Amino acid sequence: MPVPVPRQRDIPLPEAPATESGQAAAPTAAPQASPPASPQASLTLLVIEDDPAGGLTVPEILDADRHRIRLRTARNLTEAARLLTPDVHCILLDLALADAQAGRTAASGGATATRDPAAHQLATLHQVLRMAPRHAVLVMTAEADAERGAEAVRVGAQDFLFRDELDGRLLSRAIRYAVERKRADIAQYKLAESKLRAQENARLERGLLPTPLLEGSDLRFAARYRPGRSRALLGGDFYDTVRTPDGTVHAMIGDVCGHGPDEAALGVELRIAWRALTLAGLCGDDLLATLQEVLEVERPCEEIFATLCTVDISPDGRRAGLCLAGHPAPLVSRPGRPARLLPYENSGPALGLLPRARWPRRQVELGGTWSLMLYTDGLIEGRIGEGRERLGQDGMVEMINRHLDRGLSGEGLLEASVTEARRLNGGELTDDVAVVLLSRNES
Repeated sequence: MPVPVPRQRDIPLPEAPATESGQAAAPTAAPQASPPASPQASLTLLVIEDDPAGGLTVPEILDADRHRIRLRTARNLTEAARLLTPDVHCILLDLALADAQAGRTAASGGATATRDPAAHQLATLHQVLRMAPRHAVLVMTAEADAERGAEAVRVGAQDFLFRDELDGRLLSRAIRYAVERKRADIAQYKLAESKLRAQENARLERGLLPTPLLEGSDLRFAARYRPGRSRALLGGDFYDTVRTPDGTVHAMIGDVCGHGPDEAALGVELRIAWRALTLAGLCGDDLLATLQEVLEVERPCEEIFATLCTVDISPDGRRAGLCLAGHPAPLVSRPGRPARLLPYENSGPALGLLPRARWPRRQVELGGTWSLMLYTDGLIEGRIGEGRERLGQDGMVEMINRHLDRGLSGEGLLEASVTEARRLNGGELTDDVAVVLLSRNES
């Protein structure tokens, strides 16, 4: 039997108790859900129609679980906005509402006339779509106005119904279809947005992560970078490698304390500043002192500091100068000998900790054939096993030697090392990880 549409109140489900205000309460076993609804959630339909006599009736409609779909009605868009609470999943708009409103406006001497009823109807639909962008919308029209209904779907409604053929079975099916179609549309939009964001992030990452400038050098370069923040593009770790006109190859790796976007931005600034200063001819203590000035000016607060490791490899590739600013010492490997850490005594403090600090430069003999690995502490601070023990530098050296014994080098060595560090940690490493590998084979 057709049931008159209730005015500004919900029809309670049979098992749902009423609240003190007379509104139907949602079943306690199923919390209200934001649209679009899941298949198990009870549905609520908001009807927007203008029928002072109450002649419009909507038949009793049941969802897939045979629960009565709750109905709520509004006589105009102002009431609809008030009644559009998060538990509403679908809107049924009577396109005749626009005709009635336009007629009253014209009768009162307003400028709006009923010269173009279709335009008024679509304008009302546009308002509803702006008011409820995440809700499914059905429109209702007379059978003679099928073209208006089709145009409403082209504008953004999920479907249209004929007023004279309205029955419970048809309306129930239309509501379920509209809700599911809206959910699919939103999911498709999010997927397209995610793909676009991924493409933009890839372009941004290529712009922010450095391209090594090693033209004319016989050194091979490899790097791995993994930010610690979930879905982050960059972390506070940074690295770079350039060759200056005299043939010297300069490499750097650093780590800004913290993991937020401010630290990531500061890391990019320090990397760019390092490259500019290096190409300008600065090296060692002079370069680090200038970088500290950059950090002090650019950091968001005085507690922020950065560790740094720089090496400058002579044009013949057999020697290197090493400066450490509170950073872990690089690891060097040579044929026939196990990998070991370079000397790290007399290193200077991290940038930003002490004013007018100094950073001694230490000369290191590399030999003819070698590999030099620079890394951030994210690689060595991961846990091993279920306890609190960390991998540490000693554990990293053992791990690298195992991979070298397997014949790994270059990109393969870095990938295997980062993968094993994650496995030992039992999952993703929480800190940023950056690793740079420079190698030379003497012919």
